[in-house]
Amino acid sequence: MLPHQCQLRPATAEDLGAIRRLVLSAKLDPTQLRWQQFRVVEHQPEDGEFVLIACGQLRSFAEAQELGSLVVASSWRGRGIGGHLTQVLVEQANQPLYLECLGRSLPRFYTQFAFQPVAWKTLPKSLKLKFMPAAIGRKLGLPLQVMFREES
Repeated sequence: MLPHQCQLRPATAEDLGAIRRLVLSAKLDPTQLRWQQFRVVEHQPEDGEFVLIACGQLRSFAEAQELGSLVVASSWRGRGIGGHLTQVLVEQANQPLYLECLGRSLPRFYTQFAFQPVAWKTLPKSLKLKFMPAAIGRKLGLPLQVMFREES
């Protein structure tokens, strides 16, 4: 459930600037941002305009999908928004679902949605090139993890 005065909706072309700012604020890759693939969460205070506070996208590849660019504005974290958005995107997926995450806490977050760590060599061909930097980073000791969730 989302906090009061927040709503989840499909992104529009007008949201692309706000999506890009959120993605950059989280130091994520801003090059694959197609607004048509995004769901956004916006907040409207009683006396103000809507403000985009979270976003996430579901990208399609041959044989798989990727949950990506999931970001919650720092001042809104810890309120269940990321979990709600993740659950919605997981429910929309219609192929095996993958994601890449950095850090030690994100893999724990995604396991509650039935994601499991996966080895690079087991990835579908369509994702091997995309996730190769994560595999290399992991070998160098960086806390990068590719995770997988089977279709429901």
